[in-house]
Amino acid sequence: MNISGNTVFIPGATSGIGLALALALKARGNTVIIGGRRTELLERIAAEHPGIGTVHIDTADAASISTAARQVLAAHPDLDVLVTMAGVMHPEDWRKPEGFLATAESTVTTNLLGPIRLIAAFVEHLQTRPDATIMTVSSGLAFTPLRITPSYNATKAAIHMLSESIRLQLAGTSVKVVELEPPAVRTALMPGHAENAHAMPLDEFVTEVMDLIESQPDAREIQVERVKFLRYGEARGDYDQVVETLNAPLPAHP
Repeated sequence: MNISGNTVFIPGATSGIGLALALALKARGNTVIIGGRRTELLERIAAEHPGIGTVHIDTADAASISTAARQVLAAHPDLDVLVTMAGVMHPEDWRKPEGFLATAESTVTTNLLGPIRLIAAFVEHLQTRPDATIMTVSSGLAFTPLRITPSYNATKAAIHMLSESIRLQLAGTSVKVVELEPPAVRTALMPGHAENAHAMPLDEFVTEVMDLIESQPDAREIQVERVKFLRYGEARGDYDQVVETLNAPLPAHP
């Protein structure tokens, strides 16, 4: 993926990693359109950051994705980058169905069906562009499970394998598939994340991601250093220790 000169659509970019990445890409000379469910938030972002395009989209709703795709492509026929950013993360208790089933279904709809539907809505168009990119967003938890979020872990593992698979199918076309693999980052993805001292500061994460995109334009996976502990536990042979470390109780405050 080129660091500049693109037209980029990022659904799920009204906060957190998505918004920070959108602003960083805009600052590097890209045309950026963000998508989200909350109209008032989109309007505020557009006012605070002139030049950012906005479109209403609910990535859990197939019809909304189709409508937004038509709007984006009508306004930006030069679109050449899709970032499937939208996602949710919720704790679950799988010891009883009322502790997980509804949450699991919602998580799969947003985190897995959402990106699949987004890619379906844009993949034909992207193949008409001379140099295009689909950026999927998985997680370090695609490779090492966090005990309290089984469905999130599973959907991100599925996104990893989906990325690997569609990259094979799109070989020979103009479309690259790049997988962004965040570690824990200080955002509001889950309660307490933004204040988690063990999570990576958002600005540091996005700065490192932008540096990696610039220095490795042909990379298949964008991995900041902090995610490699989770990403390569099995390859290193210390997977069990990585799982134990990730799921260890936090020390009590004195």
